[in-house]
Amino acid sequence: MAAVDDPKTLGRTRLSFASEADIDEFAQVLARFESGEISPDQWRSFRLVRGTYGQRQAADAQMLRVKAPQGILTVQQLYALADVAERYSRGFGHITTRQNIQFHFVRLHDVELAMRRFAEAGLTTREACGNSVRNVTGCPYAGVSATEIFDVTPYADALTRYFLRHPLSGVLPRKFKIGFEGCSEDHAFVAINDIGVAAVLRDGERGFRVTVGGGTSIYAVSGYLLHEFLPAGSLLDCAEAVVRVFHRFGDYQHKQRNRLKFLIKSLGWDGWRQAYEDAYAGVIAEGGARFPFDPQAPPEERAPDWPRQDAPSADRIAARAAAAAVRGPGILPQLRTSLPVIDDRYRQWLETNVRPQKQSGFAIVVVTIPLGDFTGEQMRILGDLSLAYSDGSVRITPDQDLVFRWVRSQDVGALYEQLTAAGLGLADAGTIADVTSCPGAESCRIAVTQSRGLGRLLGDHLRSRPDLVAAARDLHIKMSGCPNGCGQHHIAGIGFQGSIRKLGTRVVPQYFVFVGGGTDTRGARFGRLAAKVPARRGVLALERLIDLYRADQQPSESATAFFARVDIARVKGVLKDLEQLTPEDAVPEDFIDLGEDTEFKPEVLDGECSA
Repeated sequence: MAAVDDPKTLGRTRLSFASEADIDEFAQVLARFESGEISPDQWRSFRLVRGTYGQRQAADAQMLRVKAPQGILTVQQLYALADVAERYSRGFGHITTRQNIQFHFVRLHDVELAMRRFAEAGLTTREACGNSVRNVTGCPYAGVSATEIFDVTPYADALTRYFLRHPLSGVLPRKFKIGFEGCSEDHAFVAINDIGVAAVLRDGERGFRVTVGGGTSIYAVSGYLLHEFLPAGSLLDCAEAVVRVFHRFGDYQHKQRNRLKFLIKSLGWDGWRQAYEDAYAGVIAEGGARFPFDPQAPPEERAPDWPRQDAPSADRIAARAAAAAVRGPGILPQLRTSLPVIDDRYRQWLETNVRPQKQSGFAIVVVTIPLGDFTGEQMRILGDLSLAYSDGSVRITPDQDLVFRWVRSQDVGALYEQLTAAGLGLADAGTIADVTSCPGAESCRIAVTQSRGLGRLLGDHLRSRPDLVAAARDLHIKMSGCPNGCGQHHIAGIGFQGSIRKLGTRVVPQYFVFVGGGTDTRGARFGRLAAKVPARRGVLALERLIDLYRADQQPSESATAFFARVDIARVKGVLKDLEQLTPEDAVPEDFIDLGEDTEFKPEVLDGECSA
């Protein structure tokens, strides 16, 4: 692992990603914008590459995105995030599906202050948004998974640092995503990345299976196979060549069709592959790029060998968590703090949230974070608990949860008690109840519906109906407020995509319902459209789908496998009546989006995703 042990810090730390010069430049360019020296378009392009995204609100409201490369956050970084959440946002932060943390409703002149607090802990917002090489994601179980081929973290960390502030990294035709997976399962969804990297061993040599051009949105594509086996030492050269081709030939004019997948389509695979081979030869002729370690023998993450701190008492944690102040607008975290009891809830949590590490005597513990929202005080508590029970760090999952690693097996029960006291002891991580959602129309300029409202409704309903969870435990539910798919609904067993329906002179929020999506290390399959249902009928649609699985499943067939193979006409048949809605049978609630209390009035603004 690309980490260093620093005697001045606690637990495990990383070399910094931050640059004070970046922040100084941000302040200077903001001043130039406010004085009229640069145009709004120039300012927008600049701030996006610095992680600052305008919200839909007319008032001074920014979304600030900070990168957590490979999903890794140290204890000091958790403390910094907590400070930013409380000082400059709503008292909480939001975990994204790409291992970032977002803060909403940040005032523009507070952005610099937030950036400086991040930088103190080694975090950066550089290239977190905009037409850039975005956060390089990685398997959250890398280094400790029993199914791991090898730990991809050192390679992902090196690639992160290679492209951070790279001359081309912030001037691409469109955003560019890279994901790493080292396990036999696909925890990182590599097939929907512009570059997907999966660990391979061949005759004892480390290498990677590399795919390119993956993506979702209005043109969902599983990544094209570029290398069945690329020697590990050639990865930086390969990635450099791919980015050069995208920069040289990409479409800078048509923002809705200028991702790498569209370039491959326009050039044809053979044409694109030839351009890549030419670029790769050019990289090699220039001397190529080198890892800062032997790619066949990278540094290994070792078990913590430093004294662990004492954990705060459960009573103290509960008091701290309950005192956290969160404020609107929008859906706020539900604080479920309680003093722990070892009962059936604990046994359920053990079943869904805990698994053994490949290192004997240690456990992986997943912390369920509904909707990916956690308060500033919960961030601090997690930091404290990581020092007491883990290695001074946590990792983010694409399901918007957090992972503790290196938990001693005998400490799992004690950690559960502390998490429960903090309101973080929910079970069902990685199950159908662990619903994933993008921020939706609460803040996003291009979202149609309040996807977080549907996410909370479905999550709460499933937790109130353990029979439904038990029936289809392996299924994943994901939702997005628009077709772009930030909630990754295209690759969900059941996916929901926000849309609108005209009903006379009024408008009803509705969702496209998709079934059968998923990924593995060989590729992605995308959900098939089964229905378009009013938002308030989302629970009924979900129950119908689970009932269909119960009725038609083959012996020992998982829910995920069932929806991947079931005849879509059969699915449409059981949902058809839920689609029907007329002005005569509509009720007042049908015209109010979930999570809102006023009539639905969709407003899709100019997006900044491709500005």
